[in-house]
Amino acid sequence: MDGVKYISGFSRLGPRVTDLSRISSLLEALGRPQDALRFIHIAGTNGKGSIAQMLSEALTAAGYRTGLFTSPYILTFYDRIRLNGRNIPKKALDSLMSELKDTLEAHPLRNSLTQFEVTQAAAFVWFKRQKCDVVVLEAGLGGLLDSTNVIEAPLCSVIGSIGLDHTAVLGDTIEKIAEQKAGIIKPGCPCVLSAGAGESVLRIFRETAKEKGSLLTVPEKAQYSVSRSDITGSEFTYKGRFYETSMPGEHQVMNALTVIETLACLSKTLPVSYEHTLRGIAAASLPGRVEILSRSPLTILDGSHNPDGIAALTRFLKSLGERKIRAVIGMHTDKDAAEAIRLLSPLITEFYPVSGFSDRDIPAQELAKLAECSGSRAVLSEEPPEQLISRLQAEHPEDMTLICGSLYLVSYVKAAKTV
Repeated sequence: MDGVKYISGFSRLGPRVTDLSRISSLLEALGRPQDALRFIHIAGTNGKGSIAQMLSEALTAAGYRTGLFTSPYILTFYDRIRLNGRNIPKKALDSLMSELKDTLEAHPLRNSLTQFEVTQAAAFVWFKRQKCDVVVLEAGLGGLLDSTNVIEAPLCSVIGSIGLDHTAVLGDTIEKIAEQKAGIIKPGCPCVLSAGAGESVLRIFRETAKEKGSLLTVPEKAQYSVSRSDITGSEFTYKGRFYETSMPGEHQVMNALTVIETLACLSKTLPVSYEHTLRGIAAASLPGRVEILSRSPLTILDGSHNPDGIAALTRFLKSLGERKIRAVIGMHTDKDAAEAIRLLSPLITEFYPVSGFSDRDIPAQELAKLAECSGSRAVLSEEPPEQLISRLQAEHPEDMTLICGSLYLVSYVKAAKTV
């Protein structure tokens, strides 16, 4: 059996959930594999993928058998289920799905189960069989009603930065979204919230943590200092100790602070030394997170797709100094493309809108109109994105080529091996 093909036969979204009964019943049918596992549960609008990767690297460096569950995938579906930094082998997933098929097909909610739920359930079974010491579990969407929230007592709940995204599902204000993310806080389990949250968001997390009897930790921004930040990463000190990231941007320093405090919360249940923390944070890298595809000509690939993510990208671009930037941009229909372009416009010499990289992308012509409305120049091209990128690199070697707007565009470009 082709495991990925079988999973893709399930619904992409499924009926809207109002509780966790669907995923609970599926895991019940599979023998509740989650009960044999320990989890670090991560939610947040931005940063959760980077936080998950840093934690996984640090825990693996410390000698723990570390599972990692993430979404969406960038390079291959098998990225989503990892053990000690290695993807689940295709043969293993094929065999696992062949084994689980009868249970899945017999499930009374078979036609309502989503690809995400089936993948998560299969991952839990695999992690249990691999005897993982800990699983770093990234929420898919939101927190309170996300299927990953079926776990009962994580070692720690971790929340990255909170911003506006998926507003049709999670709510149209930062406070409503924060309430959804705070839903992963569990009674008696510690929680770490990334630094920089506004007062209204902070109040929601403090109140939820108090109600649940959860110790809430927020990194102390006054305790960190960045000594270097460039396209190769950052060096910084926090509470008197040195750290470095290989992922560029000061927002990655914020993610690293969250990881440091999370590991501090786990010092008794899952101790990790300073040396392993240092190594894990430095080793972590992810495709499409201000990824340097080429230094000459400078080509940067970034999948930020919501206002806070785009704002972090613009801060990084400003840190590089004055230079012409030609932006190949593609976005999905459920994202605020107008706001993304508005934030980028002051830094962009020309936008090159693209589509055709996903079945849900915004037509390039619409993106061009948004760019022009923001006072920017937009250039439409009939070329596939990979050919357009190669041409811009060749014609403007002294300028930066930026590829941005969607993780699906990132996936398309990586698959095309553009650089």
